Amino acid sequence: MSGGNQPIIIKRVKKVSGGSHGGSWKIAFADFAIAMMAFFLVMWLLSSATPEQLKAISGYFQDPVGYSQSASPYVIDLGGTPTPSATSTINPEINDEISLRVDTEQSQGLDKESANLLEQLEQERLNLLLLELQNKLEESKELEPYLDQISLAITQDGLRIQISDAENRPMFSLGSAKLQPHFEDILYMMAGSFRAVPNKISIGGHTDAKPYSGAAEFGNWELSASRANSARRALRSGGLEEAQIARVSGYASSMLFDRKDPYNPVNRRIDILVLTKRAQEEIEGTETGLTNEEVNQSKEQVIEQTKPMRERLNLFEDGLLDMQPDRRL
Repeated sequence: MSGGNQPIIIKRVKKVSGGSHGGSWKIAFADFAIAMMAFFLVMWLLSSATPEQLKAISGYFQDPVGYSQSASPYVIDLGGTPTPSATSTINPEINDEISLRVDTEQSQGLDKESANLLEQLEQERLNLLLLELQNKLEESKELEPYLDQISLAITQDGLRIQISDAENRPMFSLGSAKLQPHFEDILYMMAGSFRAVPNKISIGGHTDAKPYSGAAEFGNWELSASRANSARRALRSGGLEEAQIARVSGYASSMLFDRKDPYNPVNRRIDILVLTKRAQEEIEGTETGLTNEEVNQSKEQVIEQTKPMRERLNLFEDGLLDMQPDRRL
């Protein structure tokens, strides 16, 4: 080139805004914040979740297919713990656990339904027994003077019959366990009705708070127990089976009928309880579950067992009786 035509070189400098590092640090910081949030979320789950929930979370990552077809699409949601599908999960441990829980829940529901039905059947049987005892006592001319000493009541433990002393009409000879003739007649009459039902009975003896004045080694505890045993023997003589007696106890004055007047003759009493199945199991320390089939069989048995009572009482309906919970004759 000639001297007047030299090339012109132009340099363009690119200006960088925001400093020498640009905006990449913001992206890095956002990733760090998200990672920390996830970390603290995991730590919170580990500290607050139950062992069952932790096990379920583990099962989710081992077998997400089983959880995707469950009632809840989330491992943990606000509605509760996850519910794996027992039919599609490939985790045998979780599958066995779910099957066991379902079987347990179904069994508990069945037992509850059976227990409710059985209680209704027992209630009808006890109501019929109460009505029959009332009729027998009211129809007896010999026992008419003693009706105010007898009370009948349906309680949660069964049919309770209380026979108490009156001022001039004691059940036992003074300070002894010898039965008065009229009290024996009452027990003989009741024994036949008790024998007509399968329920077991409990017999309790009670005294007032007056100290026993006899031998030093014999007190109100011994006296109340001896009187309860005398009542048991009278019921046995009246036809009650030995196997129907669940318990005989003496309570002395520990369970006064009239707490305001510990010396009231009404505190001297014999307490007979025709037990429900549940109360009997509590005494015997046993517990039995019934299936619907067994309950249906029990229903037929109740109808058959109470048929003679219904005929004597002129009651032919199978519906439950509507009785007052407490009645003093």
